Amino acid sequence: MSERARRRVIVHGHVQGVFFRDTIRREAERRGVAGWVRNRDDGAVEAVFEGPGNDVEAMLELSRQGPRGARVESVAVEDEVPDGLRGFEVR
Repeated sequence: MSERARRRVIVHGHVQGVFFRDTIRREAERRGVAGWVRNRDDGAVEAVFEGPGNDVEAMLELSRQGPRGARVESVAVEDEVPDGLRGFEVR
């Protein structure tokens, strides 16, 4: 099992209205990654992923690609200190 990690991502591009949040939620739940995802007023999607490092990295890769219909232009990633999040929610 890999070390626990936490990352915050902000995804810019055509990422709202294309089931981006639901795609992220489903994959996070499948992988056992905790956190949340939300649409921002500026048109971006923001998410926090916390869990085993390899699963968090997989979530980052999914964020870089997005679901069908999305057009990801850029992804900003910040490392954060894990704080024991449980479950995953769409905000």
